[in-house]
Amino acid sequence: MNLFARPLRIASSAALVALCLTGGTQKYQYGPRDKARYAPKALVDFVNPGMVITINSAQLSSAGVISVVYTLSDPNGLALDAAGATTPGVISLAFVASYIPKGQEQYVAYTTSQVTGAVLGTITRPDFELGGTPVQVGPGQYSYTFQAQAPAGFDPTVTTTVAVDGNRDLTAFNLGTNYAGATFNFVPNGAPVTVTRDVIRTASCNTCHDQLVFHGGYANGMNMCVLCHQPQNQDPTTGNSLDLKVMAHKIHMGSQLPSVVGTATTPGVPYEIAGYMNFLTNFSTVIDPGDPRRCGVCHSLTTGAAQATAFLTEPSRAACGACHDDVNFATGANHPGGFQLDDSECANCHIPQGETPFDASILGAHVVPADTPAAYPPNPDTLISSVVATITGVTNTNAGQNPVVAFTLKDINGNPLALSSLGGLQFTMAGPTTDYGYTSFGSTVTTPGYDGEDGTKGTCDGSGNCTYTFINAIPASATGTYAIGVEAVRTESILPGTNAAQSVESGSPNQISYFSVDGSPVTPRRTVVAQANCNQCHVNLSQHGARRNVPEYCVMCHNPSDTDFAERPAGSTPQTINMAVMVHRIHDGVNVVPAGGQPYIIDGYKGSVNNFSGVLYPAMSPSGDAPYLQNCAMCHVNGSEQVLPVGLNQVVDPQGWINPVQATASACSGCHVSKAEASHFLANTDSLGESCTVCHAAGAAYAVDAVHTQ
Repeated sequence: MNLFARPLRIASSAALVALCLTGGTQKYQYGPRDKARYAPKALVDFVNPGMVITINSAQLSSAGVISVVYTLSDPNGLALDAAGATTPGVISLAFVASYIPKGQEQYVAYTTSQVTGAVLGTITRPDFELGGTPVQVGPGQYSYTFQAQAPAGFDPTVTTTVAVDGNRDLTAFNLGTNYAGATFNFVPNGAPVTVTRDVIRTASCNTCHDQLVFHGGYANGMNMCVLCHQPQNQDPTTGNSLDLKVMAHKIHMGSQLPSVVGTATTPGVPYEIAGYMNFLTNFSTVIDPGDPRRCGVCHSLTTGAAQATAFLTEPSRAACGACHDDVNFATGANHPGGFQLDDSECANCHIPQGETPFDASILGAHVVPADTPAAYPPNPDTLISSVVATITGVTNTNAGQNPVVAFTLKDINGNPLALSSLGGLQFTMAGPTTDYGYTSFGSTVTTPGYDGEDGTKGTCDGSGNCTYTFINAIPASATGTYAIGVEAVRTESILPGTNAAQSVESGSPNQISYFSVDGSPVTPRRTVVAQANCNQCHVNLSQHGARRNVPEYCVMCHNPSDTDFAERPAGSTPQTINMAVMVHRIHDGVNVVPAGGQPYIIDGYKGSVNNFSGVLYPAMSPSGDAPYLQNCAMCHVNGSEQVLPVGLNQVVDPQGWINPVQATASACSGCHVSKAEASHFLANTDSLGESCTVCHAAGAAYAVDAVHTQ
């Protein structure tokens, strides 16, 4: 007799009965990031991976007893057994209860615990409840009575919120761990809920963090975060506030915090928080990819958050002082408005928006200089002039000819600009689009695989209609499709003659024009990533000053044959700057060296040394770990990461384990950096090329999408 068969039959029967009871026929469709999408159908039908927590009701009795009734189900709506006896997977849960005192805006927690640290000693702060025993009251339905109780004399008329968060362990089935959470608002006396805490929605956080989760998966989303991270919460080890409006601002400011930077006479102090088991996390190296001055990235006005404008209308010492932590509001030090005993006067000076950038208004004080052309002043007739270079046509495009580019040069209002008003104008030619990198444009061109020429040597009429003729010709042997791209910059004077005057470099959006050099159909370079995806985190991604801002343009220079050789000291080994390696390696940052790779260091303009080993990519795993690079779709579009091979040309990689390395291995080596992984690449490459597609192509046993699931 098979001793393992009986419990499986019980579980299978329970699932079948539940399906019959619900009358369900439509199966949940798992997404490309779910392990279940690639698992055997029979296993998936048996396990029904995933978890949904639904809070049905909550109560706070007159005696102060808090209770909640909730349902556990799989994505098909079938009831789950928390013990894992009749349905697969043990479910572990955490519970939180908090309330918003009358006349206030932030929560106070009922669920608390004592914790001891070197700075504050023993304090009481918000916490999860993990040790209680839920009572099953129906299929998948449970009642939980909190250990914490409301104190005598509690207010039954205020908003009270309970949260149930947890995980379903399916690792025994190779289906990972499923995470879920839910919150529920109610008023103990039965009145309708009219007061909520809804300043920032999780959707805003997820533009960068992908899936906002903390504490091992027991805290999902902003609705949960605000229950505990409020003024009641502190870190006794460091003395730092864990109030979200303080902590989040400080974390995102990170390396730019005045307290971290220090002064000429006072050294900086690391910004640290002691977490689980008193493990210190140092946020002093954080660089916000969107620039922390862009408040609207987090405080989005488009998500529907009820108090989305609170950051504009309710400035406070705690929130503002979190970033500006060199200001002493008690004494007035470093505060032009002098000392402030409370927050009552803040909004008098710090109105939502003034008339000019860099003023004392909330939006004005946080203007990023690069944003000024489109943002200020509000009157479009007086917008600061920017530069827009637009290619209108390319002629002389046959092999052996010198291309002639027709283009317009105008400011943001459509007014013509003179070439002499620019800080730079370059046209870049590369090809063929099947893969850049190894085309020679003549013995005088030292840039590998592309030709960049000074467009300011062109000619323009009074209407901003211009032409430029390339000095170097399309190679006589060229075939297929070639590309010409444009970059232009202009230095703008912001508020000249005032104490807020600044000079800002403004750049034109890069445009690429594709053309056939032999009469064959025009085939643009493959699209791998989208600029909009980059800007989900970076907001306005621009490199090399304001010159380069479109991925299709970046790859013309950052091609398989290019390195940082031009900026390297004599005798040192160059670093590859091929786009596929460089972008993966930069985003993998802190993982590279621990995973067995060498520090990724690029020598840039004028010999600047750029070590990317400290980069912490902000995307989070389902359990709340960062950096998490398995969601390729955060950057890639149209499943481009699954299209193998990724290119045709081998990649020059002088500091890599293999040099040169084949195209697909090179892209994968951006994250898979160890010697053992390099050996795998090499073992699967021979004189015929790479064999990656055998195992890793779409639909194969170890397809790219399948091995990056969660």
